[in-house]
Amino acid sequence: MKPITVHVWDLPLRLFHWLLLVAVAGALISVQLEAMEWHGRFGLAVLGLLVFRVFWGFIGSTHARFASFAPGPSSLADYLRGRWQGLGHNPLGALSVFAILAVLAFQAGSGLFADDVIAYTGPLRRAVSGDTSSWLTGWHMRMEYVIYGLIALHLGAIAFHEFIKRERLVRPMITGRKQIETTSPQDARGGGWMAFLIAVLIAAAAVWLANGALLSPPPPPPQDLGW
Repeated sequence: MKPITVHVWDLPLRLFHWLLLVAVAGALISVQLEAMEWHGRFGLAVLGLLVFRVFWGFIGSTHARFASFAPGPSSLADYLRGRWQGLGHNPLGALSVFAILAVLAFQAGSGLFADDVIAYTGPLRRAVSGDTSSWLTGWHMRMEYVIYGLIALHLGAIAFHEFIKRERLVRPMITGRKQIETTSPQDARGGGWMAFLIAVLIAAAAVWLANGALLSPPPPPPQDLGW
């Protein structure tokens, strides 16, 4: 059967993918360089992108929607037996997607309330108690190693599919198109510009709120009266 080119990944999803890569890399590099102001900025960018992705998972195009790739026991069994067929994320890839989104969501969210008492205070630190902030700060620092592990697994899975199974994953995430062998190709549908605009506005509002827009300003420092 002659391979046919099918449109799988929409442009907003591809932009999300590569921008998330830049934002996560920036957050990890900046914390190693102790550039904590930039670390916070990259963290807010990650949060905004994740909020966008959650909404895009419901109003995006066919294969961007969570309902299209959320794995179940039967699909996992079919994939492990080599009987699964699909255009979007395979069942194991879908589990990886959900794991990455969940871990990054916790990391970005916990960073909002973190306080290392030295170089960084999250924009929502004043909204929680000191004990809660300390607990979230501790887990925020520990989860960094989990992120490194997920990145290693993600890169390993890509290498396996690209070089062992000869299944191209990177190019479709750039072009949006994938070559498959089928007699009834169906391009992804939905996720138009109005849906994109709504998701972007919601993500921007989430970043605005996460940056402490609704918190009252901190009290001014006590003045030295010279007594």
